[in-house]
Amino acid sequence: MTEPLYLDYNATTPVDPRVLEAMLPWLREGFGNPSSDHVYGRRAKAAVDAARARVAELIGARPEEIVFTGCATEANNLAIQGAARAAGASGRRRLATSAIEHPSVARPLAELARNGWAVDELPVDAEARVRLASVTDAVGADTLLVSVMLANNEVGTIQPIRAIADRAHAVGALMHVDAAQAAGKIPVDVDDLGADLLTLAGHKFYAPKGVGALYVREGTPLAAITHGAGHERGLRPGTENVPHIVGLGEAARLAREALAGEAERIGVLRDDLHRRLAAAIPGLLLNGHPQARLPNTLNLSFPGVTGWDLLAAAGSLAASTGSACHAGQHAASGVLGAMGRDGVLAAGAVRLSLGRFTTAAETGAAAEALIAAWKSLGVRRGP
Repeated sequence: MTEPLYLDYNATTPVDPRVLEAMLPWLREGFGNPSSDHVYGRRAKAAVDAARARVAELIGARPEEIVFTGCATEANNLAIQGAARAAGASGRRRLATSAIEHPSVARPLAELARNGWAVDELPVDAEARVRLASVTDAVGADTLLVSVMLANNEVGTIQPIRAIADRAHAVGALMHVDAAQAAGKIPVDVDDLGADLLTLAGHKFYAPKGVGALYVREGTPLAAITHGAGHERGLRPGTENVPHIVGLGEAARLAREALAGEAERIGVLRDDLHRRLAAAIPGLLLNGHPQARLPNTLNLSFPGVTGWDLLAAAGSLAASTGSACHAGQHAASGVLGAMGRDGVLAAGAVRLSLGRFTTAAETGAAAEALIAAWKSLGVRRGP
């Protein structure tokens, strides 16, 4: 059986073979506990330290500012809940976030709201960019934290994070950036962004699932949300997952070295795929910002069909509708709703996300499959 074409790199990426090769010794003979004071432990600690330096280098940080976590969801929870716990009696009981955040940001904030915190939602425009005037209006002397993703996972829109951070810092608030979708795809520099806290997800840039990181700028007040021994500056207790951390470090190194050329290559493939589809499908609509967008991400609303019906008809293509699906029930994307797309356009959306191993032959085949599927559904609809 032929495997479907994989165009769902925003959901997860395959582990790069070079990453796996770097991990293997730490799954075999390099089994030591990094906290142990003997040669096995010291070797493991040296491997963790080297990985920490590589992750820091990817985002322009210092190694001591990197806290390893089990995933980006954990890192986002640590950033948001940890900042809230550290606030103490500061009087800052207000938080702000965009209307299109990942659940790993939105739900911790909702939990804080249930416990008496005020949470301001920042609206986005029709291209999914946060309205800067809303940030100015929302933040004030009682704002503790602003949390906005760098790039949206569904439509790929890149946010004006520096401008948002400047407004947050002007009132003494912290800036948290969820960079899970951006790191490894576009340049990410914590100083350029003005980030105090920044989240990374290993499996979004060819490291294994089960490892992430949180950047914590030196001096940023943050309290642990789980308790145990003093690992990771006391912020993330638990014996370090050495093989996965090594994998994250190697993935960061590879991403940094290939970033500019790979972004250009993938962007060309994405734009060619878009041109092919637009030429064959009248009324095809791009969702997201036409320029300020991840180079690998193409979110399109197909006229007259639902995204899930289209992908089912395509058959040979692994992609995403960007919708929620629970117990067989589909719901249109909340991100597209926040952008002002009506229910029909939102239901017709498909996210095609390319990656390191995507070829021109694959994007050509994907275009043919989607065009044929759309036409077949149109025939069944009638004139």
